[in-house]
Amino acid sequence: MEPRKPYPTDLTDKEWAFIEPYVPEAKRGGRPAQYSKREILDGIFYSLRGGCAWRLLPHDFPPWEIVYHYFWLWRRDGTWQHIHDMLRGDVRVAMGRQRQPSAGSIDSQSVKTTEKGGSTATMRTNMSMVASAIFSSIR
Repeated sequence: MEPRKPYPTDLTDKEWAFIEPYVPEAKRGGRPAQYSKREILDGIFYSLRGGCAWRLLPHDFPPWEIVYHYFWLWRRDGTWQHIHDMLRGDVRVAMGRQRQPSAGSIDSQSVKTTEKGGSTATMRTNMSMVASAIFSSIR
């Protein structure tokens, strides 16, 4: 079978080289894989980036049931988080930083707003004088 035309959401060879070491190998003792992990990832990225339902994957990807299965399997077993963490570390090292961040920040205003009851507790925003004049003239 000839290779399919690539979609804009497909992994490039360079991207695949970065991600491949973090994609889990097939379990021993199972039946041989019919589809490559790269094809499965391409199907996942197509669906997520394009916003289409799993069942609407084009027929030149692996069957949607297989693509969906791996998406959820890797979500449950932490593969996606592991890939994210490892790639973030790789980027940090490439930028000359330590692999792991040494500090973090939390927006305390978001926490306070949530504690007060969300949007019902927030203050009305002030309008500029021009906006106030326009708004009051249309009332």
